[in-house]
Amino acid sequence: MSLLFKWFTMTVAIMITAYILPGVSIKGIGAALITALVLGLVNTLVRPLLVILTFPLTVLTFGLFIFVLNAGMVLFTSALVSGFVVNSFWWALLFSVVFSVVSFILNRLVQS
Repeated sequence: MSLLFKWFTMTVAIMITAYILPGVSIKGIGAALITALVLGLVNTLVRPLLVILTFPLTVLTFGLFIFVLNAGMVLFTSALVSGFVVNSFWWALLFSVVFSVVSFILNRLVQS
């Protein structure tokens, strides 16, 4: 799957997730495209370093701390992108879970 197509499916997943959750808002397709780009870059560049640094805590919490890291990445992206607003940590946590499910479903639909 091409990188451009992955970016598009991620954008659609962000828009669907923001539509479902009242604590998350996105202002248009442009903001969704930028959010998908920034979230992809943050997850590619920053998240692996944080996973390594917090590995003992992740082991101690039986892997549940990964959810906290994911929520942190969403909040960080929200701080960087002006058209993407997440109201609180809990909305970011819920956004990361719902976004993962929506992305999975979209990718399965596209592959079949």
